[in-house]
Amino acid sequence: MNIAVYALKRLGSLLLVLLVTSFLVFGLLYLAPGTPLSFLLGPRGGTPEQIAAVTEKYHLDEPFLARYVAWLGDVLHGDFGQSIVYRQDVSDMIDGRIGTTAALVAIAAVVIAIVGIVLGTTAALRGGATGSTISSLASVALSTPVFVIGVALISVFAVAFGWFPVFGSGSGGLDTVYHLTLPAIALSVGGAAYLVRITRASVDEERGREHVQTAVARALPRQVVIRRHILRNALIPITTVLGLTIASLIAGAVVVENVFAIDGLGSLLVKAILQRDFAVVQAVVLVMVFGFVIINAVVDVLYSVIDPRIALGRTA
Repeated sequence: MNIAVYALKRLGSLLLVLLVTSFLVFGLLYLAPGTPLSFLLGPRGGTPEQIAAVTEKYHLDEPFLARYVAWLGDVLHGDFGQSIVYRQDVSDMIDGRIGTTAALVAIAAVVIAIVGIVLGTTAALRGGATGSTISSLASVALSTPVFVIGVALISVFAVAFGWFPVFGSGSGGLDTVYHLTLPAIALSVGGAAYLVRITRASVDEERGREHVQTAVARALPRQVVIRRHILRNALIPITTVLGLTIASLIAGAVVVENVFAIDGLGSLLVKAILQRDFAVVQAVVLVMVFGFVIINAVVDVLYSVIDPRIALGRTA
């Protein structure tokens, strides 16, 4: 019952975050220089018919809160308005790109989880030259910008060796995975390096705890000690960092998609900002924030799976 109450509280807080975010995203239109009407129609303005249509569509003749409620109602029905530049429904533009960005983030998340946990655990358990080498490589990776890593990967593996395509997201299925491999690696390098350091620190801390020493003294098999007594307890901080890192990939995808010329939400956002296509900017930012919130919700669920006492303790 306590876990159910905890889940409801978390759901309520997530909905509140989304509501506040939607209000801020909508309010950006009114913080831009000039009037919302001139911003929506562009510097050339429009005909009286166009002005009347835009005014009616965006409820510009109504109070601010009334406009926000009307816009939010449309968003909840999947209507993000129409692109000013492309004259297309924003929902259709997002539908054609969200799968690419989701696949890119998913592949990068898998790379981060595997590389970060495996190398971090190896560095902690072996120590010595192996641990120092892994830590040094992680530090170099952390200090290298994403776009530099992307350009280097393209130069070596796409241009020089010809192993991967230079740009694009493929035609679906395994072809998409093939096209997104280099972009996903570029996107994951920094996150994997950070997770390596966190994993090593967490495993080192758990190794020194009394229950681990007791398990070693009882001559339990090394793999059992590592799996049940060290890694299981080290997973809480690792999961926290992994969740935040994966959530940050949504923002990092903006850079990677432009480096690799991938037609995803990130590249769409950059184009919309440059073209002052505000309806698209609003929609993409809102979708990205929604993804961030969902990932954090999944991390909270993982906490209770790893250790149910966390959820019980928070609702006690």
